[in-house]
Order: sequence, then C-alpha cells, then structure tokens
Amino acid sequence: MITWGIIGCGDVTEIKSGPAFNKVKNSSLIAVMGRDAAKAKDYAQRHSVPKWYTDANTLINDPDVNAIYVATPPSSHEEYTIAALSAGKPVYVEKPMSVNAVSARRMMDTANENDIKLVIAHYRREQPLFKKIKQLLTENIIGDVRFARLEFYKKSLTKEELQIPKNSWRVNTAIAGGGLFHDLAPHQLDLMYYFFGEVDTVAGMALNQQHLYNADDIVAGNIMFKNGVLFNGLWCFNVDGYEEKDSCEIIGSKGKIKFSVFGEPKITMTVEGKKENFLFDALQHVQLPMIEEVIDYFLDKAPNPCSAEEGVKVMELMDKFIAKIVG
Repeated sequence: MITWGIIGCGDVTEIKSGPAFNKVKNSSLIAVMGRDAAKAKDYAQRHSVPKWYTDANTLINDPDVNAIYVATPPSSHEEYTIAALSAGKPVYVEKPMSVNAVSARRMMDTANENDIKLVIAHYRREQPLFKKIKQLLTENIIGDVRFARLEFYKKSLTKEELQIPKNSWRVNTAIAGGGLFHDLAPHQLDLMYYFFGEVDTVAGMALNQQHLYNADDIVAGNIMFKNGVLFNGLWCFNVDGYEEKDSCEIIGSKGKIKFSVFGEPKITMTVEGKKENFLFDALQHVQLPMIEEVIDYFLDKAPNPCSAEEGVKVMELMDKFIAKIVG
C-alpha cells in the first residue's frame, strides 16, 4: 500500500490530483502540508485526510507516510523533492519539474544517487486521448510524420486577474521559473517528446511584449527530432480574446492528426482526404490515469511513466526556447 503525503494543498490538488490518491487501488492519502495552518486544516477536513502539517520536513519524516507528492510552486520543487528522496521516500513531483534544467538535474542526480524513485507529473501522456494519438502514430496511420505545428494563444491577464494569488505566482519568474509558458508548455513539449522521441537540435526566442509582469509573454520554438520530425511552436499570452487558440497538428505523408492539448477531448484525423473523429469523455480527475501508473511503479509492478531524465529534457527544451540558459 502506498500511503501518500502531499506537500502543498493548492488548486491543483483540489480536483485534478488530490482525490485520485484515494480512488486508486493500493493507495491512500493520509497527510497534507501547507504553510498556512488554517488552509491545511481545512483541506484535510474537506478531503477526509487524517493528518495535516505546516512543516514539510515533519510530513516527510512521518513514519506512516511512504511516498511524497510535491504540489508546490516550482521554486520549491527542488528543496522538497531532494529532502524526500534523501529521507528514502519516492516522489511524484508536479510540472514543471523545477525552475530550470540545472535545478531539475540536481533532483534527478539525487534520485539516482540514492536509488529512490522519482516521477514527473507530465500526466497527459497517460490520458486516453494522447495514448490514442501515440497509437495512431505508432501504427503509421497518417504515414511518415513530416512535422508538428502547435499554436497556443491566450488573452492578456487583466490587472485585476494579476492580483489573484493563483495567477500572480505563475507570472513571477522567481517562483515559476518563467511565465505562463512555463506553466503550460511542459505538458505540450512532453507530449512531443512522448510522440517523437529523442531531440537533435533546438532553437527558440522569447520576449516580454506587454510588460504586465516580469516574465516573457510570447515564445517561439523549433525542434528537430532525431527521427527527422520537425516541430514548430508559438505561444502568445497577449492576444485579443477572440483570437484565443489551442491547436496542434501532426502532418504525415498520408494525412494529419489535429487535437487540442487543454480543450475539447477530441482527435480529428484526416487520411487521404477522409476525415474521422475520435471523442473522449472528460476526466473528473485529470491525473488519475497517471497516478495509477505511479502507484504500480512504486510497487514495482510497472515501469516509470515519466522519469526524471525525461523531465530534465523537457526543462532543457524550455530553457533553450526562452534562450536563457542557466549554468
């Protein structure tokens, strides 16, 4: 049985992940930690969690907790992950893995040196929609893949929205490592890595156009994968609301696959001019399929669903896209 302790009880743990730990076989959520005592206690009571703490090390060293989920903002991922790994406890850590690739590598090295398991929460790769895309690509349904093109545009956050804590930390580079690109692109770039494998060359550029906060609000990037697939992505967080877009197309020699990473759970595939749609149910807890795989991995029943090495590679892509390499 995996008995979980969660460090950080913010929005991501309310529905996306937290409840899933009690809905998966061989898993139980028994403790949570938050620096705000009132919020930690409230979370524990609402989710029927037996224990709550305000100190991360106390939770990590609780003998009843044998696995840790780090769900804090990225600036503390390294500290808490390394503390848990050093205590001999396997870790499931939220994306992005950390604030940059150098920090992520330290986390990976600690896991390897201590021979303790570490999983990165790039959970979309375990959802039925994206597993179906992987299957279609593996079966060569659209022929040889030529390129993938991603367009992700969001309207600007208002001054009022930027005052809301759940928004403000995401555009604070000291806490998030970057802006909304760092918050959302890890899922998208991990999927590209999941679909196409090892990377050959990477180039990108980023800019803060509106100066509403201290992070870049537009990012462009290109990847050439070792299998010859080319990727082009553009993220813009300052368009008019009518221009919002969440689209990814994978073009092959016989057709294409089109889908949204964060929007409607639907795949549209066109092969030799014939269109076919694949529809999927919306998931109540979007991390549940991934958590199932994490549990099996921690219990030595399955391979790592997203390794630290893979997490580092996604962080490296983001660092190169924003052209601010650290270390």
